[in-house]
Amino acid sequence: MKRKITRLLHAVLIAAGLSGVPHAAGAQRAELEKVIQRKVLTNGLEVIVVENHGVPLATVEVDVKNGSFTQTPEYEGLAHMYEHMFFRADATYPGPSEFWDRASDLGAVFNGTTSEERVNYFMTVPADNAGAAIRLLSAALKQPLFRQDELEREREVVIGEYDRNESNPFFAFSRAMDLRLYPENFSRKDVIGDRKIVLTTTPEKMRTIQHRYYVPNNSALIVTGDVVPAVIFTLAERELGTWPRASDPFVADPVPTIPSLVHNEGVVVEGPVNAVSVQIQWQGPSVGADPAATYSADVFSDVMNDPQSKFQQRLVDSGLWQAVGVNYYTLNHTGPITISGQTSPPQLRTALKALEEEVAKFDQPGYFTQEELTAQKAHRSVTSAFDRERSSGFAHTLGFWWSVASLEYYMGYVDNMAARSISDLRGYARKYIVGRPHITGVLISSEARKAIKLSEADLVSTGGK
Repeated sequence: MKRKITRLLHAVLIAAGLSGVPHAAGAQRAELEKVIQRKVLTNGLEVIVVENHGVPLATVEVDVKNGSFTQTPEYEGLAHMYEHMFFRADATYPGPSEFWDRASDLGAVFNGTTSEERVNYFMTVPADNAGAAIRLLSAALKQPLFRQDELEREREVVIGEYDRNESNPFFAFSRAMDLRLYPENFSRKDVIGDRKIVLTTTPEKMRTIQHRYYVPNNSALIVTGDVVPAVIFTLAERELGTWPRASDPFVADPVPTIPSLVHNEGVVVEGPVNAVSVQIQWQGPSVGADPAATYSADVFSDVMNDPQSKFQQRLVDSGLWQAVGVNYYTLNHTGPITISGQTSPPQLRTALKALEEEVAKFDQPGYFTQEELTAQKAHRSVTSAFDRERSSGFAHTLGFWWSVASLEYYMGYVDNMAARSISDLRGYARKYIVGRPHITGVLISSEARKAIKLSEADLVSTGGK
């Protein structure tokens, strides 16, 4: 029986104004424009405010267009290293624990994250302390000290993360896949970095990153929660309006285009695992170069991951795979398309053959139905609406899209996704997946590999075209 929207979901959709029924173009954008208030300061800093008086808390976040995509090999992992140094001494709070003490005084819960195309720093505080939180983050942004003693301590923390990751066989699997998927460009996808580079980094390298990327016209201040936009704009102007504008880092030092894959490859990684984990990866669309394909990619993935889809029924319900998932990771610099799954060693070759046969059908007429599209687009609309209800999470969502695409992309997301057709999904599959060069990887125990006599060449012939 084909999947239908349940009455409960349908009721929620109607209540949210997102029933999946065709609506006026730009309806979701118009709704978001009422919620999201924006101002660009004269130095180029974008200030984004979302007012939500549900709870007396505010989240203050700074996003910077930095991350592994800016890393040449000699800086591999240093965007992440900089994140660790951010909450340390600065000119206003020069002592080794002053920043943390001040954050504690404010009742702040704070952290930072580094990914491929953005670094963010955020604090959630009682709403009355939002202004103080902006001042605290502003000091760290504008005048970090990069004390040698703190750098040495944070290097050990990062290496500890590295050690913990290395104890997980999936870390080695992921790195092996990225090395093949992005040949000659691995440093631009390696967030945690190279151990030797991290251990030998210097304050001078931290300052190079600061002066190049930590500038107002490459950053955004996002404040969500129990706040008044006009007040936040005034505070932002006072604390960050004099932060000197700099040259566009991507004009002075453009990020090179990642070359396309030219042939299929197989990867086998051995580890202490019971089931066999499989990944097939393609280089997907760039949100800057082909935004329409990124909307199609998300709808495509949602349809494929529905338990009632042909894809799931033929692979999982048949018993060949324990689980299979499809994902596209939206990035401006070549996001990956991934099909991942688990099976048993004896079934691996049969399971891979069945998966290959399904992939070959992705662009064929009749593989998707209009009912599947309608259900998944409606579900995505509801998910997006619910995500906005939690202010701290919404700040992270806005920061991510501001960094990798644009706020305009995010604000038009639901409307553009709703416009995707079966033809769009088939075109996306044809352009990026079916018959396209890809990497087929397997994580398997050494004993199981020997038992089934698996080589990387087997994966090229099984998973290749």
